[in-house]
Amino acid sequence: MLNQDQLFEKAKSSSLYRKILNSVLYKMVPFNKPHRFQIDKIDDDSITVKLPYIKRNFNHIKGVHACALATVSEFSSGALLLRKLGRKYRIILQKLEMEYHYQGKSDCYATFSVDDNWLKENVFSPLESEEKIVVPCIVKTFDSDENLISTATIKWQIKSWDKVKTKA
Repeated sequence: MLNQDQLFEKAKSSSLYRKILNSVLYKMVPFNKPHRFQIDKIDDDSITVKLPYIKRNFNHIKGVHACALATVSEFSSGALLLRKLGRKYRIILQKLEMEYHYQGKSDCYATFSVDDNWLKENVFSPLESEEKIVVPCIVKTFDSDENLISTATIKWQIKSWDKVKTKA
């Protein structure tokens, strides 16, 4: 059985393993299953998640619903942070801010990127002296025609599991 790191690693280059990873994520986060989010692309420092243009993701004028855009933004940043941070840290959503630029009328793609330098500067170094930190993560979502649909700022609280008082 593959562990989380192995599954993410294989999903970088294999559509079969991306499909398996998406199935696992549907089970881990059942709230997202009806939206049919799919990890479209993943590499060492970024992830792109597809928000399909399907009826359950529509608003009242058959555009992509604002809440679906917010949820795919949270999902993409959370998935990459979990992959990069591993099991040592707990992440929990503190705040989510959305700015909507254009009405989505096709599949949308939310992309989040962080590199090791960003993690060192914004997560690991601050956690050496703080019990918990809050990091802002910027997620941009584009439609199939490359129109900028939304920009999300997701603030994640990060804390070492050994400092958490209420266990999962």
